[in-house]
Amino acid sequence: MARFQIGGQAVLEGVMVRGKSHWVVAVRKPDQRIILEERRLDSLSNRFPFLRFFILRGGLVLIEALTLGVQALAFSVQEATEEEVQITSKEMAFSITLAILLGIGLFIVLPAWLSALVSDYLQSSLAVNLLEGGLRIVILVAYLLAISRMHDIRRVFQYHGAEHKVIHAYEAGEELTPEAASKYSPLHLACGTSFILIVLVVLILIFAFLGRQPLLMRVLSRLAVVPLVAGLSYEIIRLARNHRDSRFVQALMAPGLMLQKMTTLEPSLDQLEVAIASLGRLLILEGVRDEDEVETLP
Repeated sequence: MARFQIGGQAVLEGVMVRGKSHWVVAVRKPDQRIILEERRLDSLSNRFPFLRFFILRGGLVLIEALTLGVQALAFSVQEATEEEVQITSKEMAFSITLAILLGIGLFIVLPAWLSALVSDYLQSSLAVNLLEGGLRIVILVAYLLAISRMHDIRRVFQYHGAEHKVIHAYEAGEELTPEAASKYSPLHLACGTSFILIVLVVLILIFAFLGRQPLLMRVLSRLAVVPLVAGLSYEIIRLARNHRDSRFVQALMAPGLMLQKMTTLEPSLDQLEVAIASLGRLLILEGVRDEDEVETLP
């Protein structure tokens, strides 16, 4: 049976999965029915093949993931709460821009500013740069700890675990049932949480041995290399996924898997049903399985 790499994310009371040419969202409605939204994926790489090249494709995947994520989240909110949610192209652009700005503020500007406050007390520029990188990781962990206390976010983290378990089952050639998927780990090498950590670590490695810079230059220099770092981090994730059985790769990705324990929780069988509904429909749309090979869930 053919295999291809699947991406995805958890949404409100549901799971979105993405294949080569389609993406599907499955959401559990208040009346317990599972409803699907399916769309064709029109990637920019189809019109601009050079975007498939090494490093460049990572930035494209990140942008497309943000765009699909906003659309999938809007659909899930509408179906899970049964409230009308319509997002225009302008609103989507605003949401994505706001998310990027918040990320820049939290993980670029704030650590650079905090490290600049104490730079006069540290003789070594290496120590200042390492402090800045360490602060990024501390802020990430603190942010995840804070949001993990919210009930709705914990539900999303359970669906995140369901997404990973079902993808593990598919990659292992298992029958896609809640019982079969439940025995797998909720952690996955190709998770977005690991990707974020890799980005932060690569930033540390790039800037660790550079000298002191004024605050504005520190921020601008970090922003300038983010696209390159995102592309490189994507290639690391891609390589790890293709060599997951390597002990070296497992050791390299261990910190990311540990961080995932904060963003993935054990799902219920009902939540696994939703993830299976999403993945099952995607496999049909991608031509991997026939209709009669995928169980239709209520």
